[in-house]
Amino acid sequence: MNTRDSAANIRKSGEQGPAAIGSEKRSGWPWFVGGAVRFFLLICCVCAISFIGGFLWFVEVLQPAVQTVVPKHADGIVVLTGGRDRISQSLDLLETGSAKRLLISGVHPSTSAKQIARMNSKRMWLFDCCVDLDRKAQNTIGNAEETASWVRENQFNSLLVVTSAYHMPRALAELQVRLPNASLYPSPVYHRELDLERWYESSSITKLLLREYVKYILVRLRVELDVVFPVNRLS
Repeated sequence: MNTRDSAANIRKSGEQGPAAIGSEKRSGWPWFVGGAVRFFLLICCVCAISFIGGFLWFVEVLQPAVQTVVPKHADGIVVLTGGRDRISQSLDLLETGSAKRLLISGVHPSTSAKQIARMNSKRMWLFDCCVDLDRKAQNTIGNAEETASWVRENQFNSLLVVTSAYHMPRALAELQVRLPNASLYPSPVYHRELDLERWYESSSITKLLLREYVKYILVRLRVELDVVFPVNRLS
């Protein structure tokens, strides 16, 4: 009886074993596919951590406490248009003798110097002597290109850069590419409606900073690619 039971068990296992093994093989992923998936998930985690860490660094460098001290004097000032506060701050610097000349980059073709002066305490005398208007630039790259031409034309070696604080890292990155030998000093503008110290309390400010951070990353990537694969620039 024991012999017959053993034989029956052997036959049963022989009948079910190959089918079960085949079924198990068919239902599972090959080992190399599982490894690739795990590697992909690891890369995604590393990228996510790097992005978050980089964003927190980006927000930190925008704070007033970590900004570079603006020197008392530079050869020139450039302001990248995008708000009344930017132009007003650049005119204040020029009026106090912080530089010889001021370039307002990105002025609308239909906007006159008198209109700009009228919106900024009617300081027309500054425009008559020491202010140049750039009407060609339509974005940050254009601002940098026109500024570089203006700096070379005036033979300046140092420059005060005026723009919104959140825009400053990207503006400096574009300018440094085109003016590698010039000293650039940021003079960031802090808008009352944009509390950068408590940015996390406002979804609109958070979105603004995230967009600007992504744009900054793209600029840095383009700059690094230009170093590896140089392209002749006509600026």
